[in-house]
Amino acid sequence: MNEPVIDLTTISAVLFDTDGVVTDTARGHAAAWKHVFDAFLRGRSTPFDIRDDYLRYVDGRPRLDGIRTFLGARGITVPEGSPDDEPGAATVHGLGLAKDQVFMAQVDKYGVAAFPSTVSLLHELRQRGARTAAVSASLHGRKLVTSAGVLHLFDLVVDGNDAALMNLPGKPDPALFLEAARRLALPAAGAAVVDAALPGVEAGGKGGFGLVVAVARDGAEAAELRAAGAEVVVSDLSELAVRGRVPPTTA
Repeated sequence: MNEPVIDLTTISAVLFDTDGVVTDTARGHAAAWKHVFDAFLRGRSTPFDIRDDYLRYVDGRPRLDGIRTFLGARGITVPEGSPDDEPGAATVHGLGLAKDQVFMAQVDKYGVAAFPSTVSLLHELRQRGARTAAVSASLHGRKLVTSAGVLHLFDLVVDGNDAALMNLPGKPDPALFLEAARRLALPAAGAAVVDAALPGVEAGGKGGFGLVVAVARDGAEAAELRAAGAEVVVSDLSELAVRGRVPPTTA
């Protein structure tokens, strides 16, 4: 098991997933999914499990991919539909629109909080010359980071809007993380990935990044995260130390 350290003599940038790593929004996402899926599943299957189903099939994936993956696991097929569907319609797009509506209503009402340990880590990394990026599959990634008051701690944000514009595949494909590294003019081996979801950790491993750190919150299984590609697993980023400095010529 690797020591929980980011060594800035070999790592020049850290790429952070947002939900469950930067912003305390994973529980809100899970609750919104349960609200939508339970209404749809009534009479079709057992209710959505807010822990197991969310972590296994939905967490970390683009919204529509999460719907396809979860329903596929239940042996349920629905039409794709279109972005013009009514929220809650029995289509992939309709369910996705309903989930987005429920989640964003929560955000508008209650706001978004950043994890204090993540904010502390971001400050330390930047003080030591490392560059940072927020990477999210969500179309609302930039809005959530902004709402949490931490946008200024990132050199750039790559989110679901970039994925849509560039036709990038979602996690577990590493395309979003690789795009962030490209914009920072760094090879993947010179950057670390921090994620809390199995697809994101798998993406970090597939992308050839210099370090993959998993945050195992809310009962996530450390063994599964390691099997997916995490070299370091912590329950909170306060457990992660930073060593060294990034030389000025590579910062």
